Amino acid sequence: MRLEPLTQSRPKHLLAVAGSPLIAHTLNAVKAAGISEALLVVHYMKESIQAFLGDGTSLGMKLEYADQGGVFGTGHAVKIAKQFVGNEPFLLVYGDLAFEPSTLKKAVTAYENNLSGVIVGVCFEDVSEYGAMETDRGMLVKLVEKPQSGGAGTINGGIYVFSPQIFQLVDETPKSMRGEIELTSTINLSIEKGGSYKVIQVGRNEWVDVGRPWNLLEANRMLMDALLSGSSIQGDVEEGASLHGNIWVDKGASVLSGAYIEGPVWISSGCRVGPNCHLRPYTYLCDGVKVGNGCEIKASIVMEGSHIGHLSYVGDSVIGARCNLGAGTITANLRFDEKPVNVKIKDQAVSSGRKKLGVFLGDDVKTGINVSLYPGVKVGQGSWIGPHTAIDRDVPRGVIVSSRIALEMKPRR
Repeated sequence: MRLEPLTQSRPKHLLAVAGSPLIAHTLNAVKAAGISEALLVVHYMKESIQAFLGDGTSLGMKLEYADQGGVFGTGHAVKIAKQFVGNEPFLLVYGDLAFEPSTLKKAVTAYENNLSGVIVGVCFEDVSEYGAMETDRGMLVKLVEKPQSGGAGTINGGIYVFSPQIFQLVDETPKSMRGEIELTSTINLSIEKGGSYKVIQVGRNEWVDVGRPWNLLEANRMLMDALLSGSSIQGDVEEGASLHGNIWVDKGASVLSGAYIEGPVWISSGCRVGPNCHLRPYTYLCDGVKVGNGCEIKASIVMEGSHIGHLSYVGDSVIGARCNLGAGTITANLRFDEKPVNVKIKDQAVSSGRKKLGVFLGDDVKTGINVSLYPGVKVGQGSWIGPHTAIDRDVPRGVIVSSRIALEMKPRR
């Protein structure tokens, strides 16, 4: 729910960043860590995930699936993986994370047979919204869920290597007040019984919890930096186009004369960019996106099949699939007072912590000419925004919004 409207038509694990859906980045990192078989514990929109990944052949892996059947907690998810894992150590990764691809290999390498497990910790400026870690000389002492004191510290990064003994401890873990079996409670129980967990730390700039819309932009930036170490031009680039920095142009994409592109930028198959447009760093265009004359796109994700025809600006935004922005559509990304942009999450205004933040459009949104969208606004799937309309609040899915302008006509004198 926190990622709506982007998740109104797809599970968050299939949201695209830096060339691939989030789950594909995770599985590629799993494979790079030397693991070729994985179980995906699924529930919400599981059919979409299975349809995309299949049996794992496209990734060079063997994938299996288990339906959790509801929201029963992370410990319960571990419990139903017991038959798949057997009596061996295993890697566990939360599916809604983005991280430096080498992180999983570091965790696997750090595991030793005398340990109960390895946990990745993330150095964080404020631990109050996460599970904080109390450590002593690199070993876990206790996990504290959302400590009220907050402040700087190390949070639980949601990446683990476990001994198979964890399954017995999950069976002994009581349900939380939410009625769920929490993995953090299981780990604390394990420590009380003499378990030992090594903590390896990564920096804040190496890990993103993709739980809110703007986190998708953070994940896109981090993974672009990690994956685009050079340029790859497989599509058609016309004479007169100007490309600078690390640019990825997939086969079947075309960049027309007058386009000015500053990397890192990712342009997927079937895209048509230009003429005479400007793509700024950390822009990712998914398959079949059209960006036309006089447009500027900055640090944004534009999902498959969307059209940004001409004379429009998209900055620090996520545009859903098959959207169509009319000429002169502007996404504002800076408040007058230059304070961090707020976004409504479950009807509560939440600070993004970002000075620059644009908008979030669900799939199949259309805007008329000269539409203005205020910073932090969300527009639900399938909604239409009429011409000359300024949107200063969230728009639900499936509605038409219009601004009536009264015209006065009188004889010329």
